[in-house]
Amino acid sequence: MIDLERLRSDFPILSREVNGHRLVYLDSAATTQKPTAVLDSMDAYYRESNANVHRGAHTLSAEATELYEGARTKVAHFIGAKPAQTVFTRGTTTAINHIAYGWGLNHLNEGDKIVLTIAEHHANIVPWQIISRHTGAELVYLELTDDYRVDLNGIDRILDDRVKIVTFSGMSNVTGAIGPINLLSEAARSVGALTVLDGAQLVPHHPVDVAEFDVDFMAFSAHKMLGPTGIGALWGTRERLEEMEPTEGGGEMINTVDRHVSTWAPVPHKFEAGTPPIAEAVGFGAAVDYLSAVGMDVIAQHERDLTRYALDRLAEVPDLKVYGPDDVLLRGGAVSFELADIHPHDIATILDQEGIAIRAGHHCARPLMQYLDVPATARASFYLYNIPEEIDKLVSALMNARRIFGL
Repeated sequence: MIDLERLRSDFPILSREVNGHRLVYLDSAATTQKPTAVLDSMDAYYRESNANVHRGAHTLSAEATELYEGARTKVAHFIGAKPAQTVFTRGTTTAINHIAYGWGLNHLNEGDKIVLTIAEHHANIVPWQIISRHTGAELVYLELTDDYRVDLNGIDRILDDRVKIVTFSGMSNVTGAIGPINLLSEAARSVGALTVLDGAQLVPHHPVDVAEFDVDFMAFSAHKMLGPTGIGALWGTRERLEEMEPTEGGGEMINTVDRHVSTWAPVPHKFEAGTPPIAEAVGFGAAVDYLSAVGMDVIAQHERDLTRYALDRLAEVPDLKVYGPDDVLLRGGAVSFELADIHPHDIATILDQEGIAIRAGHHCARPLMQYLDVPATARASFYLYNIPEEIDKLVSALMNARRIFGL
C-alpha cells in the first residue's frame, strides 16, 4: 500500500499551480515527474564529483566512474540483467536505432521480412522503414482484435522462414494494451527470428525480468520512470550484442586505433562513443532506487486500481469513447479517448485552463490512428503519484468541455 500523501510530497512540481489551479498531471506516458531523490543525486554529482569517466587517474574521475558504472548495475538489476549486457543510450528511440543499424543493416537482405504490430510507436517503425529501404527487407504488420490487443490469428501463416525480426511494444502508449510478449517471442523463435521488445511503457509500470521474456533485445527510457531525459538503456543477449556493429565511432568505444583500422571495446562500451550522460546516469540509478523502494508490484496494483476507477468514471461522461481494453489486467494506465466531435486539442486546452495536463494528438503512432480511423485522441495517463481525486477533476473538466461545446 502506497502512502500517497508522503509519496506525493517527494515530487516538488506537484505542489505548483497552473492557471490558478493545483496541477493535476495526467501525462506520465509522455514523461514522468521527478522525485527530490533524483534531482538531489544529479545536483550532488555536479557539485562534488564532476569529471569525465573511465579516462582520468585523479580522484574525481574515479568517483564519477564509480557513480556511472554503479548506475548501470542498478538499472541492469532492475530488469534482471547483467551490467555487461546493459548499454546506456539516449533513450528507447536511440536503442532501437542501434539495433536497426547495428544488427539489421548488416544481417537483413532482400526478401527477408520484419514483423511489427500496427500499434507501434514511431520509434519502433521509422528505423525499420529506413532499414527496409536499404536492405530490401519487407515490413509486415500484425493488426488488432476488437478489444485493441494484438491479433495473433494467422500468425503461423505470417511467420515463415523469411522472417528475421519480430519487433513489438510491451505496452501500447495509446491503448494501454499489454503485448503478448511470450507468445510473440515463442512464435519468432520457432522460425529462427530475432525479437525486439520496446519496453518504454512496460518497464516503468510492471515488474520486469528479461529472462522471463526470452527476447533478444529490450529498450526503455529513464524519463518514463522518474529519471531524467536524455538517457535510456538497451539490453541484449551477449550473442546478439557481439554480432552488432557500433553505430557511432569515436572516443571510449575503441580498443585500438591506427591510421586505417580500429577495433572495438568490449560490450557495453562498444556502443557508448564519446563522453556519456554521466549526471543523467546517476539520476537514472536514483530513479531505479526510488521505484524499487516503493515496489514494482505495489506500483502495478496502484495503477490497476486507478485505471479501473478512471474507466468507470469516464463511462459516466456522455459521448465519450475509450480506445483500449476494459480489463485492467490486460492494460496499463494510458487511457486514450474521444469526446463527441470535440477535437482532442480543444479538450486538452480546456483541461489546461483547469490545471489538468493531458496529451492530445497522434501520440507518435500515426499508423495506429489511421487503423482506428481517427485523426487524434486525447490521453490521460497515470503513475504512482496519481490519486482518485485527480480523476474526479478530469471527469468534471470533461463535463465542462461538453457544456462549452453545447452538448
